[in-house]
Amino acid sequence: MWYFAWMLGLPLAVAMGVINAVIEENLHHDD
Repeated sequence: MWYFAWMLGLPLAVAMGVINAVIEENLHHDD
């Protein structure tokens, strides 16, 4: 069932990307 893997994997990958971007942003605003 590849579609089930995509249904779980794709949002997870997007969420990971968003979280990573937020972390990167926070690290760069290191005053």
